Amino acid sequence: MTSSLPLDGIRVIEMSHMVMGPACGMILVQLGAEVIKVEPPKGDKTRDLRGMGTSFFPLFNRGKKSVVLDLGKQEDQQSFHKLLSTADVFLENFKDGNLARQGLDAEDLQKRYPELIIAGHKGFLSGPYEHRPALDEVVQMMTGLAMMTGSRDRPQRVGSSANDIMGGMFGVIGILSALLEREKTGKGKNIRIGLFENCLFMVAQHMVQFDMTGIPSTPMPERTHAWPVYDIFSTADRQKIFIGVVTEGHWKAFCETYELPELLNDERLKTATDRIEARSWTIPMVATKVSRLKADDLVAKLDELSIPFAMINSPEDLFHDPHVLRDGGLVSSKNADGQPFRSPALPLELDGQGIGAGLDVPVLGADTEAVLAELEAVPDREKRA
Repeated sequence: MTSSLPLDGIRVIEMSHMVMGPACGMILVQLGAEVIKVEPPKGDKTRDLRGMGTSFFPLFNRGKKSVVLDLGKQEDQQSFHKLLSTADVFLENFKDGNLARQGLDAEDLQKRYPELIIAGHKGFLSGPYEHRPALDEVVQMMTGLAMMTGSRDRPQRVGSSANDIMGGMFGVIGILSALLEREKTGKGKNIRIGLFENCLFMVAQHMVQFDMTGIPSTPMPERTHAWPVYDIFSTADRQKIFIGVVTEGHWKAFCETYELPELLNDERLKTATDRIEARSWTIPMVATKVSRLKADDLVAKLDELSIPFAMINSPEDLFHDPHVLRDGGLVSSKNADGQPFRSPALPLELDGQGIGAGLDVPVLGADTEAVLAELEAVPDREKRA
């Protein structure tokens, strides 16, 4: 990490699990905040996930401090409140009512700590569904994202925890906004982030399209293509490549380079609309041409021509991608058991520098003693260095 980051000096107390809340905390850490993750005596249950959940805890909890507190004990309750008194942000993602039963209702916390920013990551914003639990898959089905990805008969969820991660990002946006406002007012803010509304935001383009045209949304696999070439093809060495010929210049360069004069000179293909309407017979011709070429040759030439393309990769293929492997593209961390792993850096650069390197996963309770000792010496946020 660089020596100075935007959120240096900001203390975040995190009580969250799974992906949405921890993703918010993980981004804040990479931006320089001190994030203290408060875990129950047995630890965050996400620590023990396996299968597709194996990466959840290590990926989204790098760089955080782990403090173990049993909030069922009066002494630990007092320690937790003392910790909150030193904090700028309290981040949580529990179902409504869970924290209130432990004396941590957001409204009460606001009264007790008027400068504290509270960021609650929930299934839904305030309204008829606010009492419901939610999962990434649930909101993808509810909002139509799964239908758009697959079909109405066979809806498909997006192949990552896209909404949870994006929900964490909106949490960061809300927190940063509240920090700026606090500079003016001296007061904190109670922020609520909704997983459902996050997904709703992602399908807004389709909602607005219907509102403007009255035409129902078409699932992506069934959509009418808006470009002459916008397809996946097989190469001579049995690889798959996506090619997008989307401008007049692309069309001319593609046809000339790949010796398709019959397409370039055909009177029926003079405009982009003509070419789109002729896809039923032009795309098979393009597919035949591509099938005779090796993937490496295609990649080199398409790159030279500035025509959009992509090899069809699996996530693990990215560990061999030269752009991902550039300096700062991947960061290395150690899991709580000491096992090293690599992950993508935060997708932004500050003054040309990537951020997020050197963040390891905390052992359960590793920082409890040090943090509690500090609380005895530094009673409130104003006195903290």
